[in-house]
Amino acid sequence: MGSLGDRAGGGSDRVIAGRYRLEARLGRGGMGIVWRATDLLLGRQVAVKELERDETLSDTEATQQHERSLREARAVAQLRHPHIVVVHDVVVEDEQPFIVMELIEGGSLAARIARHGPIDAETVARMGIDLLGALSTAHEAGILHRDLKPGNVLMERDTGRVVLTDFGIAQVTGATTLTEVGSFVGSPEYTAPERIAGEHTGPESDLWSLGALLVTALAGESPFRRDSIGGVLHAVVYEEIRPPDSAAPLLPAVLGLLERDPRRRLAAAEAERLLRAYVDTGRMPERPGNGRPGPLTPAPGGFLHPRRGSAPGGFLHPRRELFPGRAEPAGPRGRQSRAMLIAAALVAAVAGAGVSATALLLGRDGDGGTPTNSASPSTTVGDPTPTVTVTQGTRTPEPAPPRPSTPQPPEGYRLAKDPEGFTIAVPKGFKRKTDGPRVFYISPSGTYRVGIKETDPEPGGPLAAQRRADTEGPRNNPGYRNSEVTETTRNGRPAALWEFTWDGFSETEGERHTYDLCWEEGGRMYDVWVSGPAEQAEQTRKYFDTAVDTFVRG
Repeated sequence: MGSLGDRAGGGSDRVIAGRYRLEARLGRGGMGIVWRATDLLLGRQVAVKELERDETLSDTEATQQHERSLREARAVAQLRHPHIVVVHDVVVEDEQPFIVMELIEGGSLAARIARHGPIDAETVARMGIDLLGALSTAHEAGILHRDLKPGNVLMERDTGRVVLTDFGIAQVTGATTLTEVGSFVGSPEYTAPERIAGEHTGPESDLWSLGALLVTALAGESPFRRDSIGGVLHAVVYEEIRPPDSAAPLLPAVLGLLERDPRRRLAAAEAERLLRAYVDTGRMPERPGNGRPGPLTPAPGGFLHPRRGSAPGGFLHPRRELFPGRAEPAGPRGRQSRAMLIAAALVAAVAGAGVSATALLLGRDGDGGTPTNSASPSTTVGDPTPTVTVTQGTRTPEPAPPRPSTPQPPEGYRLAKDPEGFTIAVPKGFKRKTDGPRVFYISPSGTYRVGIKETDPEPGGPLAAQRRADTEGPRNNPGYRNSEVTETTRNGRPAALWEFTWDGFSETEGERHTYDLCWEEGGRMYDVWVSGPAEQAEQTRKYFDTAVDTFVRG
């Protein structure tokens, strides 16, 4: 899928709806590219999200998708809360929908954690109170967020205000949802077990996500971070939840939010009470009832299953019984049966929902993705066993885990599987060359150069690395000028974009412009950049966007 930078006008001079001038690509969010723009009528800076078309859809399906996306964006625009991003306008240009939003000057919570590590308990408690207020406002309006994670929480630089954003895959109750039937929504490390099971969910599922987010902020990493998609799903659904010591100050609240049974999960009002008590007194009271919750383990049978009706307010709530019928026997056979039921549920969540491991692990919402909907689960669970049948004492062969899909090169490009262990789409005719640790793909005339470099992570992460490179720019690039380093994201990970103009290495080259994106992934730091003639900046940006969008490591 192309970005606006691939089209005539690019991001530097295109004006949409006769009012919003797109100026710089900030990153990707749920279902689209986000641009910094100027509202020419009011003279203010705004953020504009371009809702990308799913090229697998027919024209009719694409039209229906756009209509639903605009309907849902307008619903979110009705929300008014200081910790929810403001939607200013929804416009259509050349049949392409755009959402105009408040521009938050500052990075995401994910970027903050990546740069500085864990956050102190009082700050996290205040953040939790603010996000609870935002969620409650959305829930009262019948809107579920469904992808609450650190990458979707912005932190305003000057005020410290936290802002919940990217309702791009939100579900508006009572309406046909934007995302398609039978597929998975959200980022699995922050997704409630009942949502992974593909069942209808309500506000309590967003509260689970908040609990996971709070632990991540306190600990510096998700409590469900694992090396594989199967490991993540198993951790969310089955493993005992043991928050790290750094979560101890807020433990009653986070454990209450990370209750696997939605019926027993901590309500928003009680969670706010506990967090406010900590802010006011420096300690958190025990929850009423049993006091401090113990370690959380799955209930026998694995999942709750909602009834097909709706409760007041339009949300679906789980029914009271778990796999009604004969109780599961104790001992090895019972444990084996329960484990197989959960394994079947994991298969249903991944294979039955038709979602790739890449989409799940990278959270393609964003950050860069086409999030999808759980409105009509592919696998329904009846009484007493799920549709994915597992007979006690026998094993149903599991399918091989899904592999990340290979990116398809745009027309005029080829997919280069590089000996250094990455894949990238480059224009046909570009030839590979190396210079130490750097790999280049160069046009036949030498006019355009695509560069890739993999290194060990640098102190301070991508933003600090790019700022250091910017400082050294005049020494390494003749005539270095008009430089800018911008904090952004790639596939939900902190990244930094470095852009500059220079005079080239010889008079014959002339004035050149370079785009360079740096990010960390899998314990390594990656740079992808493209350099080309300054007067052909649009073509250079097109090559750059394609290179970044199609780069896959390993």
